[in-house]
Amino acid sequence: MNKTASIILALGLLVGIGIIFAGSNGKDAARNTQGTIPNVEMRDGIQYVTITAKGGYSPEKSSAKAGIPTKLIIKTDGTYDCSSALVIRSLGFQKILPQNGETEIDLGTPIAGQPLQGMCSMGMYNFAVDFN
Repeated sequence: MNKTASIILALGLLVGIGIIFAGSNGKDAARNTQGTIPNVEMRDGIQYVTITAKGGYSPEKSSAKAGIPTKLIIKTDGTYDCSSALVIRSLGFQKILPQNGETEIDLGTPIAGQPLQGMCSMGMYNFAVDFN
């Protein structure tokens, strides 16, 4: 192989590797942005954690304060997949959510270190709320 062909091949390889790394960094940045969705708020002394159910649960991980009366709000908007069949085993909760709307679930006063786990009835999609 001549020198010009070697240089072109090396440059092509470097460009390909650069595209791969740039693409993975973009995905990580999107993941980090998604992980910081402000989905926990206080209203009238009650903590509300909001999760969207459609093609899975978003955000998949949330963090909330323990020792505060808390309600989980599950929002649906044209949800026709299995994420509408919500199961929260620790609460004995199992329900088919409406295709559109909000479902409010009273969590009581969560204890620190006892996360809440929710999943679809098939176990394909899940979410967790950590209480600190």
